[in-house]
Amino acid sequence: MAREERRLHADGLDHAILPDPPLVTPLPAIDGAHRRLSPGQGAVLAAMLLGLATSLAFATGTTLAILKWTGLSLFALLATLRLVAALTPRLKAKAPLLPDAALPAYTVLAPLYKEASVAAELVTNLGRLDYPRERLQVLVALEADDAETIAAFHALDLPAFIQVLVVPPGGPKTKPRACNHALERARGELLVIYDAEDAPDPQQLREAAARFAAGPAHLACLQAPLRIEIPAIAGLLPRQFQQEYAAHFEVLLPALARWRLAFPLGGTSNHFAVAPLRTVGGWDAFNVTEDADVGFRLAAAGYILDVIDRPTLETAPTTWKAWRPQRARWIKGHLATLLVHMRGPAARRPRVALALFLTLFLSLTSTHLHAPVFVGALLMIALDLAPDGRAAIDGAGFALFAYAWSGSAIAAAIGRQRAGGSAKALDLLGLPLIWLLQGWAGCHALWQFVRRPHHWDKTPHAPRAGRRLG
Repeated sequence: MAREERRLHADGLDHAILPDPPLVTPLPAIDGAHRRLSPGQGAVLAAMLLGLATSLAFATGTTLAILKWTGLSLFALLATLRLVAALTPRLKAKAPLLPDAALPAYTVLAPLYKEASVAAELVTNLGRLDYPRERLQVLVALEADDAETIAAFHALDLPAFIQVLVVPPGGPKTKPRACNHALERARGELLVIYDAEDAPDPQQLREAAARFAAGPAHLACLQAPLRIEIPAIAGLLPRQFQQEYAAHFEVLLPALARWRLAFPLGGTSNHFAVAPLRTVGGWDAFNVTEDADVGFRLAAAGYILDVIDRPTLETAPTTWKAWRPQRARWIKGHLATLLVHMRGPAARRPRVALALFLTLFLSLTSTHLHAPVFVGALLMIALDLAPDGRAAIDGAGFALFAYAWSGSAIAAAIGRQRAGGSAKALDLLGLPLIWLLQGWAGCHALWQFVRRPHHWDKTPHAPRAGRRLG
């Protein structure tokens, strides 16, 4: 018997407390990210592209002007959402911590691929979790062809509550497929996912358990805030990443939760009630942003999402070479998620449909329109295509862009403050550069959506000790 199989059967867990898990009902085969477009969506897209090409051919200036105002308006609407969220006081729901005897069984999933360099660090971080070991199960899911990471974990003296699972060969080779394999073996009533580079607050599991115990029966998931650690001397990219996470996890998600609207979950530190998760079939193995997808599927099934306070520390990409594939994967996955839920039950639930529009739709349209609007404005200037003699970049357009930037900057500044830091003026001024670069990543995402829709671009991680983190 292989070593990982021996560990699975000799995990040292109290099986009276952690009973055998029920089987997971798989996702319905009729829909999901394995199908990019429905016939109706394909017809609508073809008609839109034909209409756009015709308009550009016969009314170039007017079409570019319409695209400019559409892009600016949608961007301003997204910034308004961020601004309103920033001005909405964060409601910190407190629940008394449970005594050890009342704590539910908890499963931690850590799906990894090519992460040998951070294996020891992850085990150390998980070992800091303040939770009774007889009620804690950690499942580290590794891919069968990842010999280096398997060897790295075999070389460690793992505590009894940590098990190593090897995911059988097969496709698609994605994080959600590994999570589904581990979910079949999860013995906890609650479950959380952590990534290789995560350093969760030691009290995070206790806070989540208390919130689930005090919350409504249809509470299905709690998202912990993700906070970015950056090198002591960091360039523009890690600081922008830190700023972006602060605006998203400290401002936008708490506001959406307070308004009882669904939201796209982060890729890590989502705490699930296992029964609802199994009810909706776990994760979509073909979706490269399975986190965003499962949150909306839970909402479409009538469950609610909320947030907790204790954070998880993460590291950010430090090079553009690492940033672009990761961002392209996020954009590609969000596009797939939006298309799936626009043709599913989520579209028939008004509040879930509204949440899809406010989060995924506005974000995706802004990402893909930033660069075209900028280039279109330059073309209108260079070729004198502005209709009716109006300037391509007039005062109204500049004012709308300035408003959109201001709303985003305020959200970022408040987010950094809530995360215990402060925003720097240079980083706030650098927001438009990141938006343009997202358009670059968006082009890569669209190409992959057509050619490699289920390909998972791996984000490399390095041990904190080698990154001079402050």
